[in-house]
Amino acid sequence: MIPPVARVARVAVTPSGAAAGERAIPEETPVAIVHNGSTYAVMMATPADLEDFGYGFSLTEGVIGALSDVEQIETLEFDEADGAVGVEIRLWLNEARAGEQITRRRQIAGPTGCGLCGVESLELAVKPARAVPEGRRFTAAEISRAVASLPPAQRLNHETRAVHAAAFWTPADGLVAVREDVGRHNALDKLVGHLVRGGRDAGQGLVLLTSRVSIEMVQKTAMLGASVLVAVSAPTALAVRTAEKAGVTLVAIARDDGFEVFTHPHRIEFGGAEQELVAHVG
Repeated sequence: MIPPVARVARVAVTPSGAAAGERAIPEETPVAIVHNGSTYAVMMATPADLEDFGYGFSLTEGVIGALSDVEQIETLEFDEADGAVGVEIRLWLNEARAGEQITRRRQIAGPTGCGLCGVESLELAVKPARAVPEGRRFTAAEISRAVASLPPAQRLNHETRAVHAAAFWTPADGLVAVREDVGRHNALDKLVGHLVRGGRDAGQGLVLLTSRVSIEMVQKTAMLGASVLVAVSAPTALAVRTAEKAGVTLVAIARDDGFEVFTHPHRIEFGGAEQELVAHVG
């Protein structure tokens, strides 16, 4: 399989002069999601954890509702000798899902991590997110620990400084899984696929993002069934409205010095004055 990291020659220029050397950069390749022989989407992605990506993307797009809808999955790599360069993730769906897919088949050719390329109507672009279960509560200290645990675990980003990460953290287990990709949507889809394949109860932990929070990131988190989403960057206004309607607790701008809660703050224990703070956001 194509390695996720490439090393390229470069010249580094600093105030002290110029020096030749190498730089590790993330690989990027076309990845086609194929359902029962029909291409559903072509995304530019990092070629790692591709089966997780296939399952997660299919789930968050609503093509499948459960792992049992997929009877078989395989990944095939193509090079210039084949007439095309990239990877196909082929999923074979059961008869019921295959029939539904024929009626909604579409093709997408999008740039890196594109979340809405090929959407055929405004209604589909802003479709309501799935309502999430109540899940559990978290302390402010737990959220801070979760955020602090992510940077050391971003192995691909340590090499390249050019990829996004999505992760899942629980108070009992700490950092359960981390998935990285050049596309932030791809990273989250890979995480969703991994957690669903492992039978993990997403309501008992936090989804962590290194990117900004747009509507698609809330929609994908809700499809997973996670009730708390934490991001290091700010959300869009539409993402906040979507999280509010779906029941997702949206925590963002999570840094070393604190974080901000935008929706459903009742799941966060602030260490005092909870009623006033919950009323302020609510």
